[in-house]
Amino acid sequence: MPLFVEVALPVPMRQTFSYQVPDHIVIVPQKGMRVQVPFGRQQLIGLITAITDTCSLTPKQIKPVISILDESPLLPDSLYKLTAWAARYYFCSLGQMLSQAIPVALRKGAESKAAQVFYWSLTQDGRAADINQLNRAPAQRKLFSALAERDLEQHEITTMELSKTALKALDDKGWISKKSRVGTINLSWRTELEMTEEPHRLNPEQAIAVATLTQHKNYHCTLLEGVTGSGKTEVYLALLETILKQGKQALVLVPEIGLTPQTINRFRRRFNVKVAVIHSGLTDNQRLDAWRNAKTGEAAIIIGTRSALFTPMAYPGVIILDEEHDSSFKQQEGVGYHARDLAVMRGHLEDIPVLLGTATPSLETLQNALSGRYQHLHLGQRAGVAEKVRQGIVDIRNQPLRSGMSHALLNEMRIHLDAGNQVILFLNRRGFAPALICHECGHLHECDRCDAFFTVHQALGEIRCHHCSNQYAIPKQCHQCGSTMLAGQGVGTEQLASFLEKEFPNHPVVRIDRDTTSRKGSLEAHLNSIHKGEYKILVGTQMLAKGHHFPDVTLVGLLDVDGALFSADFRAPERFGQLYTQVSGRAGRATKPGTVLMQTHQSDNAMLRELMHKGYGEFARNQLHERKQALLPPAWHMILIRAEAHLAADADMLLTQIGALLPQNDDCEVIGPMPAPLDRKAGKYRRQLLFQTKNRNQLQQAFEHALPQIELLPLAKKCRWSLDRDPQDLL
Repeated sequence: MPLFVEVALPVPMRQTFSYQVPDHIVIVPQKGMRVQVPFGRQQLIGLITAITDTCSLTPKQIKPVISILDESPLLPDSLYKLTAWAARYYFCSLGQMLSQAIPVALRKGAESKAAQVFYWSLTQDGRAADINQLNRAPAQRKLFSALAERDLEQHEITTMELSKTALKALDDKGWISKKSRVGTINLSWRTELEMTEEPHRLNPEQAIAVATLTQHKNYHCTLLEGVTGSGKTEVYLALLETILKQGKQALVLVPEIGLTPQTINRFRRRFNVKVAVIHSGLTDNQRLDAWRNAKTGEAAIIIGTRSALFTPMAYPGVIILDEEHDSSFKQQEGVGYHARDLAVMRGHLEDIPVLLGTATPSLETLQNALSGRYQHLHLGQRAGVAEKVRQGIVDIRNQPLRSGMSHALLNEMRIHLDAGNQVILFLNRRGFAPALICHECGHLHECDRCDAFFTVHQALGEIRCHHCSNQYAIPKQCHQCGSTMLAGQGVGTEQLASFLEKEFPNHPVVRIDRDTTSRKGSLEAHLNSIHKGEYKILVGTQMLAKGHHFPDVTLVGLLDVDGALFSADFRAPERFGQLYTQVSGRAGRATKPGTVLMQTHQSDNAMLRELMHKGYGEFARNQLHERKQALLPPAWHMILIRAEAHLAADADMLLTQIGALLPQNDDCEVIGPMPAPLDRKAGKYRRQLLFQTKNRNQLQQAFEHALPQIELLPLAKKCRWSLDRDPQDLL
């Protein structure tokens, strides 16, 4: 009797495809296994979604499966249900969503079971060697010390930030050797949990939070709202201790790769268990190893960025999202899923508690907490002896500025630096200057493919567009009038850092932005140097605002506040409130009192005053009230349809036709089409259409009904268009 399978493939078509299982394939197909199948002229790897003994296609139309790649399903049933739910919610194909949920190596056909595990250990010569011979090679000494304690697997060399060069040097000396063993699963942590550090004493607020959290065995979502420096990580660690002692695993999501090393180190210091790490900075094979360790239950703790959300756990215990408000939990390219929303759904499907931790909750989470859907816990005191931060505004109207710095801020810096402390200056613009202006005719040099100005990168000797990466050598003459009097207009992090090096020659400056941390390991190296006190002045973009603990930072200066106050995006006030609170939280985290200063032309701005005097909690609640009045998310539910085309009229017409297919009444609103805030990007015109409804189900039903009709529109094939459910960014 012939057997057929339905297969979800990583293609945008919202359907599954039927194939016949040939008689020579002996593996019995099951839902969730990978298969290799012919698709057009190519071969693709997809996942089985159903098995049937009938098929509506004619024998000529049906193609055979080439091979079945697994002996058992890749994903547990809960994760399969999660991807199916997400595919429907985000209006994408099941194949696209499933391919998000499995590691890249498995999408390419790698083995899902580990045949061999490679590890490094000391040789006899190594055990007899004197470590003092390595005094002049600190990287080799660090690696040697680690291997003297225990053998290290290949992936641990990377996650523990041990040097590959040192590895080769010790190998050349004959002190270490690479070995392999058949992968055995060690689950000893489930019966006897070994603690490697004494837990810190919790303050009363932390103790109440931990006691409340440890009561929950089943699904329960909790918002832990704790001011910056209130010791949220200590609460996570205490909760993890309870979960691990029950023999269950924990999944911890962090927003940035830059935060993973310090989080991993905190967890490794406390628990002697295997920690699996998953983020885009690792190779495909390293991520696959971590995925396998989590799936078999060998890794007790899984730490990762957004994509780690789909990692299977053999013994699911808890999901923790740190800095839940962070916009990097929302994927911008491809399927625009939000890891926070899917984490809550996963907790629901696996019937385990979910903890969302932050100092500055997103308005969506805050509304769920205030309405009682989530439990709401508070940490209002800074942990230990850290004091409340002193805040101030520097009014720069009519003030002379030097590279964007006022005299008041420079003088305050001198006081803190002379006392031996560190200073952070926050400027959310990388490069030397945001624009190149002609001093004679005033012409601003604009990207020829976007409606945006070139940014000057002095060190690279180029002007570059930060939207399409278009770049040229810095011109010698003005394109408009031929004058040679060209100057950078405005200040970027590069210019600010070079000015401060001249202004404070005795205090080393470090710049942290996407330009200086693009090389692998460079961010970790910078952060380690900051902790050692090698740098006294830290200049950076929002990469510096996230979760870092710098005990010696006592002054934080925000240079360009005005740019954040006026934006086309309705989320701008919320983002600014979060950013201000997070950046302020980097000051005075240890025993030293901290100061935060904001430079602005808008010193009497009501929003700034409210943030400073009442704090983020009250500011966010007022923002929620304003959103309700304006019928904006989270009060209403939104989908953003983007279209881009070489002719603006094509994009406009497509969105007009889409708008006509959607309902308009008291509960449903269609806004647009309208130009995107950045109207032209990479040579294409960009248009947007917003569809929002009072109720989430209305949006789902209305759009599911319209989608097949939209896909049949002739212009839908001519223009590039995309859907963004619950958009976080309107640019």
